[in-house]
Amino acid sequence: MRPLLDIRDLVVEISADGTTFKAVDGLNLSIPTGKTVAIVGESGSGKSVTAQAIMRILPKVARIAGGSVVFDDPADRHPPLDIAGIPDGSETMRRIRGGRIAMIFQEPMTSLSPLHTVGDQVTEALRLHARVSAEEAKEKAVEVFRRVGFPDPQRALVTYPFELSGGLRQRAMIAMALITRPALLIADEPTTALDVTTQAQILDLIRELQGETGMSVLLITHDLGVVANMADEVVVMYRGRVVEAGSRDDIFRRAQHPYLRALMRAVPRFGMEPGERLTPLREVATAALPARPPTVETPPDRTVLAVENLTKTFTLRAGVFSGNLREIKAVDSVDLSLLSGKTLGLVGESGCGKTTLSKMISRALVPDAGRVLFDDGTGPQDVHQLSGEALTRYRRTVQFVFQDPFSSLNPRMTVYEILTEPMIIHGIGTSDERFERAKTLLDMVGLDRQSLRRYPHSFSGGQRQRLGIARALALEPAVLLCDEPVSALDVSVQAQVLNLLKDLQKALGLSYIFVSHNLAVVDYVADTIAVMCRGHIVEEAAAETLFRAPAHPYTKALLAAVPDPDIDRPLDFARLRSDKFSDPSAWPEPFRLARGDSGRMMSLAPDHKVRMMTAASLGEAA
Repeated sequence: MRPLLDIRDLVVEISADGTTFKAVDGLNLSIPTGKTVAIVGESGSGKSVTAQAIMRILPKVARIAGGSVVFDDPADRHPPLDIAGIPDGSETMRRIRGGRIAMIFQEPMTSLSPLHTVGDQVTEALRLHARVSAEEAKEKAVEVFRRVGFPDPQRALVTYPFELSGGLRQRAMIAMALITRPALLIADEPTTALDVTTQAQILDLIRELQGETGMSVLLITHDLGVVANMADEVVVMYRGRVVEAGSRDDIFRRAQHPYLRALMRAVPRFGMEPGERLTPLREVATAALPARPPTVETPPDRTVLAVENLTKTFTLRAGVFSGNLREIKAVDSVDLSLLSGKTLGLVGESGCGKTTLSKMISRALVPDAGRVLFDDGTGPQDVHQLSGEALTRYRRTVQFVFQDPFSSLNPRMTVYEILTEPMIIHGIGTSDERFERAKTLLDMVGLDRQSLRRYPHSFSGGQRQRLGIARALALEPAVLLCDEPVSALDVSVQAQVLNLLKDLQKALGLSYIFVSHNLAVVDYVADTIAVMCRGHIVEEAAAETLFRAPAHPYTKALLAAVPDPDIDRPLDFARLRSDKFSDPSAWPEPFRLARGDSGRMMSLAPDHKVRMMTAASLGEAA
């Protein structure tokens, strides 16, 4: 049986700054009808360029320099087509692109038009490729919205992308791709920015729709856990070339190429031995990190940061043009404590309140109730009551590492300006001292000192994240708030950054609050983990306790949703098909929380707390 798509000796060249290099160099790849083929590799390996070549949407600096991309659509009455030889902008390519070959892009917010409703964008895709009336298109759009799991398919027609969560925006992209019933779906990192439960639901949706329609899927990802649960065949790319290819069983049980085996060693996984380190593909050479002497002699297990009964409510409009208002309690009576030199992991789905809590700790938001206490060794102080020099000192001591390293770095400033700006604002050092400090910071994060005159755009994603960490360290802080610092990075670069954070903590005595939806990452870096849902902390325990013996049903659901790069431990999609695990009223007793009942945190062991319903708590106390 002939493959649906057959790529032979594909070469894609990119010309920039007077030089030309091969982003894809002699690629051979076949996609059978009804099967899923995964392309795996680091950023820059040529994965996305391959997808762009198939869709003929390469940037202007790139061109197909050789090879063939033969598309043999059984539903098409035309003979097999060599997509690589079709002229740009031709009627034939417009018929195929978006119609018989559809694509889900990595970032749905930038791929969806903010000026048009989701309904308009999905119906436009159908009307461009099928002769249907506007009413028929709307009916089919509602049907596909229902199929991809929109809670209110009819309302989705008049909803704008910014009103949707990340998971629903990705479902809207899938709806747009599937409404034309394509023969081939190209999914380029479709779940990278999603939390684990939403990711599992999206993967389940793609599998289910594939079974119904018989479409083929080209899955582009760096997540080996996703590959282990989705792929029939796997192609591993490195610098534009295929270094290993085979069935999923061959790749995961009998990996041959050193690059593939190195990729597998770089993935954080549950059950790592104490002290075991991730093995990145390329080690980052950092300078010897000098230990910072404490300013005040204090016990090593003191509480450096404490959150007591912290609450934050937002008032939102019920609709874009509606005057009706509704309140959302983003953070609800949260209590947490961070010990000196330790890492507190904060996990949960998108929208659970993790980032809001971090912003209140950093004083970017003012809480409605509760307080944040910080102790630099001189005694606890209420952060939101600080002013003047005390507030300046707190801002210097608690720094933020952001999720997206590119948008958090000023593109108009050089690395030297980025690193010295905090010191200038706080009046630290002379010009020469700041210059020396900037060079030391680059040494600490493993970047060349010659980088000082470069701009952020000239660095890779991992290098930019190390710049963000260097900037956060410029003022010699005691606490770092790390908000999803590795979610946008591929596995090998992620391993570099995680190892760097652990080394810096050991050398400088730093304390971290590490916010993430990736539980395997949190397991690797955290000492204590707090699980957050709907503004509540529902479970808190030492890392080894939480992953060995989770008690709360929501924690168990999060752990069940993590795709493991082990084909003997597949995801239980049937268990994850419902989203009731994040609904407190649907939890079993004694964890169920009725409306207006926040429950109470109860101790199961000295280092293990779980939230239970008030009635159960009172009964147990009695």
